[in-house]
Amino acid sequence: MFTGIIQAVGRVVRLEPRGGDVRLAVDTAGLDLADVQLGDSIAVSGVCLTAVTLEPQGFSADVSNETLSLTTLGRLKPGDPVNLEKALRLADRLGGHLVSGHVDGLGKVASIVPDGRSQRWTFDVPAALSRYIAAKGSVCIDGTSLTVNEVAGHRFGVNLIPHTVAHTAFHARRVGDAVNIEVDVIARYVERLVGSGDAPALDEAFLRQHGFA
Repeated sequence: MFTGIIQAVGRVVRLEPRGGDVRLAVDTAGLDLADVQLGDSIAVSGVCLTAVTLEPQGFSADVSNETLSLTTLGRLKPGDPVNLEKALRLADRLGGHLVSGHVDGLGKVASIVPDGRSQRWTFDVPAALSRYIAAKGSVCIDGTSLTVNEVAGHRFGVNLIPHTVAHTAFHARRVGDAVNIEVDVIARYVERLVGSGDAPALDEAFLRQHGFA
């Protein structure tokens, strides 16, 4: 599990084809890996990967064809920036929200508009994902925990403060770029409970009030 609080912006060193999939090598840009062991999880732009090699300034992870096809990792090139977060420990602060590192699908940057010193970003997402995104709820974009400002159809907006833009890979994103989207797991559990008929207290009025219907 992760929190969606980015700890460093790394860089892709190389992508090595291996038996039909890829080994991804990442320069961690000073992220302390002293407490990371082989087999530990590291989120790369929101995708949970397993460290299979460790170096003083980086690590490598094997990326399956499934992950390459369903996330932005399949589009990476050497030198591209990636958001990095080590796995959550039980004693850590939960500064964002609970993030699994299991990307639900791809979104696309629709617009970037200045708003004071901040920026208003809007994203387009497939219908299969937009149903889980609610105003004032949480969403994970490229591994970054963000609060949803508004939702309109298959488009939603967030606010990025200067710190977030400067200390994540958002500084390199442009309109039209693809991003990894992970919806809040609570929304998925609510849908599951209501669909199974095991939660009669969660009626339609409740779901509408909280943006799930």
